[in-house]
Amino acid sequence: MTNDSNAMWGGRFAAGPDAIMEAINASIGFDKRLYAQDIAGSRAHAAMLAARGILTDSDAAAIREGLLTVLSEIEGGTFRFRTDLEDIHMNVEARLKELIGEPAGRLHTARSRNDQVATDFRLWVRDQCDAADAALVMLMRALLAQAEAGADWVMPGFTHLQVAQPVTWGHHMLAYVEMFARDRGRFSDARTRMNECPLGAAALAGTSFPIDRAATAEALGFDRPAANSLDAVSDRDFALEFLSAAAICAMHLSRMAEELVIWSSAQFRFVSLSDRFSTGSSIMPQKKNPDAAELIRAKIGRILGAQVALLTVMKGLPLAYSKDMQEDKEQVFDAADSLMLALAAMEGMVRDMTANVEVLETAAAAGFSTATDLADWLVRELDMAFRDAHHVTGTLVALAEKKGCDLAELPLEEMRSVHDGITQGVFDVLGVRNSVASRTSYGGTAPDQVRAQIARWKEKLR
Repeated sequence: MTNDSNAMWGGRFAAGPDAIMEAINASIGFDKRLYAQDIAGSRAHAAMLAARGILTDSDAAAIREGLLTVLSEIEGGTFRFRTDLEDIHMNVEARLKELIGEPAGRLHTARSRNDQVATDFRLWVRDQCDAADAALVMLMRALLAQAEAGADWVMPGFTHLQVAQPVTWGHHMLAYVEMFARDRGRFSDARTRMNECPLGAAALAGTSFPIDRAATAEALGFDRPAANSLDAVSDRDFALEFLSAAAICAMHLSRMAEELVIWSSAQFRFVSLSDRFSTGSSIMPQKKNPDAAELIRAKIGRILGAQVALLTVMKGLPLAYSKDMQEDKEQVFDAADSLMLALAAMEGMVRDMTANVEVLETAAAAGFSTATDLADWLVRELDMAFRDAHHVTGTLVALAEKKGCDLAELPLEEMRSVHDGITQGVFDVLGVRNSVASRTSYGGTAPDQVRAQIARWKEKLR
């Protein structure tokens, strides 16, 4: 083993670490994903050092050009990542030294790997918030397209997975639009809170060099420098907030995936999923399995696991930086990858799926789904107390169930045998289409309300 790594430590150790220590200490296998953020941070830092007279203009120019070369090599796939150099920061710096020589050693003036990695990781997580937001917008637009197509389609609404009241397809799609809009809000809130720059906090106490932290913060798109150097290098709340938003979003995706699994089953037949997001069985030729939906449903396990893992890593750490915090990235990387894949797959399924409109309407009429409409009619037309109306309706449901028919199929005379105030007008509310059309309260399922909400969301997403 060479002693190249020892040179990076300034000669502190007489011999290099053995293979086990190298394996447990190195993070380059996963933190190389931070290369773009690391190089961006170094370029901003070098420019600031030059502006403050801490670096010469010629050294700053050499560093700038050298870093661009390193970036080009990494993006071109010719860069050789070395485990003995531990992490992305040392790998970049070592290659920079090979390219430009002595000026490379001046780049690390007035900073530490502690504030460097905190900055890199924040930049990366901030980018993931932006990516999640863009993917959510695409999914919401796909849901809006489905809602617009089916603003009038009637389907059963459920509670306890039992038929409750008729709703429209568009209304059901808009429920998920609202959910995913809240997810956008959480990513946006997290992004706002994390948008403070740790660079310049150095190891933990700041630096005696006359740096301009506001300049580096602005160059990297942060709102401000982090106000406390101890907190700046030891905080990972930004990653935890991202994971929290990701876990809630994945839970929403899982709920929708579960509905698609149920709806596409032979027992329901509410929707047909496209072949692009389904698979066949190796033994049963009739099967069409909703594998993409099932895999989306499972992603919450990985993402929630990542959140719990990082909370557990951070919970016992004293200020400021500890090596434990090297374990902060892999699970965040995995969670971000899982979330983006799940969002893209769900968008594709939603765009491609076909609602079986006749099956939906038939199912909407099952299970005495207009019983509440009947009770409401008794209250409204006969001035009956709702509890009394509930009792009368329950009696009529039992009568219809005994006769093997729906409420709308009960003869008026038999209804009047339960309550003689019932008139022919009751049949105006008993059909499923009449039911959904009557739900005109704000946010209700009536087609006009659905179209108004679609228009509102289209404007917001424009």
